Amino acid sequence: AQQPGTPLSDQEYHQFFKFLKITIQARTACQLRELYGCTNSLVQRLDEYENHGVIPPGPICSELPENTFFHNFCTFSLYRCIMKKYFLKV
Repeated sequence: AQQPGTPLSDQEYHQFFKFLKITIQARTACQLRELYGCTNSLVQRLDEYENHGVIPPGPICSELPENTFFHNFCTFSLYRCIMKKYFLKV
């Protein structure tokens, strides 16, 4: 364990920036979704990529206590963006 206030080790910096880069990319994908909607071809390609080539049909089940299902993948993705839970899975 490092002393509080000391810089991260090389390995810790690697993990820190890796997470930061992924979070920034997720935020950018959310901005595209919010600007252009789910019918945009780029947004659809991102959705397909995230789901191994196929956008799942609805409803999308969730283990979230506040929302157990979503009508389609688009509404699920919008929820993740709004709540900033970028890596939430169902």
